This record gives sequence, structure tokens and C-alpha cells, in this order.
Amino acid sequence: MKEKMFFYYTNDLHSHFENWTKIVSYFEKQKNIRKRGNESYWLLDIGDHIDRSHPITEAMMGKANVQLLNHAEYNLATIGNNEGITLDYNDLFHLYDEANFEIVCANLESTKGQNPAWLKTSTQFISPSGLRIGLFGLTAPFNAFYNLLGWHINSPNEAIDSVLSDLRHDNDIVVLLSHLGINEDEEIARQYPSIDVIIGGHTHHLFKDGEYIENTLLTAAGKHGLHVGEVILTWDHEQKKLIEKEAYAINIDHQVEHAETKKHLEHLDENACQTLDQTIIYLENKLEVNWFDETYLMNKLTETLQEWTKADCAMLNAGVLLNSLGPGKVTSRDVHRICPHPINPCLVELTGHEILEVIRVSYTKAFMELELKGFGFRGKMIGKMIFSNIDVLAKQRQSGEFQVIDVKINGEPLSLDKVYKVATADTFTFGPLLPEIARSNFKEYFMPEFLRDLLIHTLKTKI
Repeated sequence: MKEKMFFYYTNDLHSHFENWTKIVSYFEKQKNIRKRGNESYWLLDIGDHIDRSHPITEAMMGKANVQLLNHAEYNLATIGNNEGITLDYNDLFHLYDEANFEIVCANLESTKGQNPAWLKTSTQFISPSGLRIGLFGLTAPFNAFYNLLGWHINSPNEAIDSVLSDLRHDNDIVVLLSHLGINEDEEIARQYPSIDVIIGGHTHHLFKDGEYIENTLLTAAGKHGLHVGEVILTWDHEQKKLIEKEAYAINIDHQVEHAETKKHLEHLDENACQTLDQTIIYLENKLEVNWFDETYLMNKLTETLQEWTKADCAMLNAGVLLNSLGPGKVTSRDVHRICPHPINPCLVELTGHEILEVIRVSYTKAFMELELKGFGFRGKMIGKMIFSNIDVLAKQRQSGEFQVIDVKINGEPLSLDKVYKVATADTFTFGPLLPEIARSNFKEYFMPEFLRDLLIHTLKTKI
């Protein structure tokens, strides 16, 4: 006798609810098919379902996302970095209090005492025939952020070593829900071939038909709910082993929206509007925003960033503000609309040499017009770098590019060998955008505040 088991999953939705109604519609169809065939199925989420760039998620600090997972009848989830490091300690601690599904993450723990009641290392599904499926979860170890919020992420390998032996002993099949990224998943498959399936996320990779490394099947469904994942496992009861493993990523563009879910989202949006309709300031005149020029609002926000972090100077790209404000009432919803990014203030140490190189790069057309995706940035393009307590003399060449002639900090000539404390967005501490900042040996992140919290402070105190 052969038995098939079906796993349907989402990963890295990032609160792209415009696709959620189609996802639920697709899952409903598949569930009905499985029920008619008396086949076992489960719904899973692999993390980053939450993204505070969406007003519904912002207004309810992720609990609306949990409601949506409940209504879709999910069985299991793990957490991503957007659940883990964009909420303050108490919001994450109580995020899943009302979840009707289980949450597994084997490498997350509280540093403030007892772990939340919902947090499990692993769980077990049992098929109608009695097959035992052991599942565990892992999330990316961004401890520079987690530790500031009262959490710690243990090494994925240490977590696997602590749970895999027992899982393998107690179950017929072992599945890992991994919010670690493609490179980590591939390395885990090489080191731990006894894991049957790794369902991945975090790096937004898309495996349309899965990928095999050794005996392990890897799968992932991209990002933003444009695809959903399906894993089909076939067990031979006579041979007492898995004889087939399949994985697919299905585009859901063609799906009809799920009517009940659409109404639910409309209701959540109405509630979010009410929650975020808190007046911050009344503006007599419009506050302009320009991605490629200095504006009063951007100058004041960068000044606030310097003061907030007690830095020698600050630099912030104008692209973080998406639209102008006013005239009239400015609410929390308006601030969220123009500054939706889950970006934290950051303090780094740079030498004068490094600051000069950062400024030179920031003045290039290629940098200012870069259409950035990721690293917390939810805007269109980087824009002009705005400075606080830094004076830059630059000359525009015939090509349109700029030559940096002179730099002063606090009115004094830039000392190339001196180390300065520079405030900026945490975006620039990741990846290749500004290598001097990313390579800094000193980084201090300010948590849990986002840039929009500094913007609210700016509007209240400087405008």
C-alpha cells in the first residue's frame, strides 16, 4: 500500500495581502480535493508573513496576520526575522497567544526568563494510517538585533544537533521549516542527510520543482505570495520508507479571490485606519519631499537622527521619505504611508578616510538612482544623501557627475585618520551598498524604534 501526504506552504509573504485572497482560494480548492480523496494535508508558513510596511500589520503589531492564518486554517508556522526583530519584546512574546496553529522554532529563546507558551522546538503530525512526521523550525541568527530586544538565536547547527536525533528516532519522516536562506539550507542538506525535506525561505528563492542535495529535497516559493508551495510525499507501507518526494511552486495569478477573506481584509483595513488616525501635528503649509534634493523635512529628520544617537554626524538618504506631508492634519497613518520601512537607526564608527569614500559614492548618479529592493527598504530608490553636521563642497562636472572637493565635520576640516561616530540607517550596514559602513567593527542598533518614530519626534519637536 502507498500513501500520499500533502503539505501546502507560504513563505515571505511580507504582508502582501493583495495576494492573500488568491492564496486562500487556492488552498481551499486543494483541501477539498484532499478531503474527497481521504488524503492527509497540512498548511504551513515559513516566516516573514508579517511586514510592518503594511498598515494592517502596523496597526495590530502582527496580530492581524495571525488572525488571517487562523481563518485559513494553518497547522504550523515558524518565525522569520520580520516577526522576530521588527516587534518589541512584549509584542513578539504575545504575538501568537491566540494562534490556532502551532509555532516551532528550535533556535529561538528569551533572555528575559521563560519562553512564551506558544514556542515549541518541534512537533509531530500523524497521518490517518499512523505515519509519524516530525517537524522543526529554524530562523536566521540576527543576534545583533535579537539580543537588544531580549531574545537570542542559537546556532542553527547547534539546534539541529540537539533535536534531530530524537526526531529521527521518534518519526518516520523529518521536515525542517527553515527561515535561514538558500545557502544555509543547501549546507544543512549536505551535513544532515537524514532530514527528508527542507521547506525554505528568507532569501526569496524560488524552486519551481524542488532541488535535491544528497537525499534531501529542498523547496521554496519565492516571495510576496506570488507563488505557493506544495510538497507531496509518498510512503510505501510494504517497504516502510519514502519512495517519492515532490515539490512544486505554483503561480496563483489565475486564482479567483476568496470572497470571505476579502471581506475580512477590508474589515481589518478599516480598523487599521481608525487605529492609525492619531493626529501628530497640523501643518499650515505643505512639507515637500524630493528624493534628489535637500528639503526642510529631510534635513530636520537627519538632524534628529544625529541627536537621537548622540553621533558626531549623520547621513540619511532622501529616498526614505516617499511623499510630501500636508497641509492640514498629519496622522500616524500619514507617517506610516511616507515612511513604511522597518529600518532602525544605527551608529557606526568610521575613519575620515572611510567617511570621504562614503560621501564620494553617495554623490554618484548610480547610487542616488539605485532602485533598492530589500535590506528593510520599502521605497523606490535611494536618492540623495542628506547630512547633519557634515558640510560637503562638491563640483558638478560636464558629465553630470559630482567631484567632492572638501568635507567639514562640525565646522572643522575632515581628519582622515580620526575615528568619528556616524549615525545612519541600518540598511547600509548590510550588503554591498556602502562597504565602509558594512565593514565597520562598531555598530550600535537602536531598537525597537524605526525611522518613522524619529520622524514623529521630528514633527512634534522641530516643525
